[in-house]
Amino acid sequence: MCIILIGGMDRLKRHYLEEAKKMNVTLKVFTKLEKDLKKRVGKVDGVIIFTNKVSHELKATLKKINLQCPCIMCHSCGVSSLKKCIERLQKSNGKHA
Repeated sequence: MCIILIGGMDRLKRHYLEEAKKMNVTLKVFTKLEKDLKKRVGKVDGVIIFTNKVSHELKATLKKINLQCPCIMCHSCGVSSLKKCIERLQKSNGKHA
């Protein structure tokens, strides 16, 4: 399962990736707007957006990409919040870790 994380904190990026790996999930983390985001996103099974730590420009870019997959928005940006969001996406896709 491949999920992208939009927003969050740069200093927690390593922890986000470690937690996702424990849950058998490939995680792509975008804490800020990056060049060629559409190409870098690729095919994903779900999107998690940490709404308190994401720029308006990045949200606008995501709307243009128009991903056709489940999306979860979460106000907090901790590792435990990420874990809960991944669990929700796994249940919605019928893939349990």
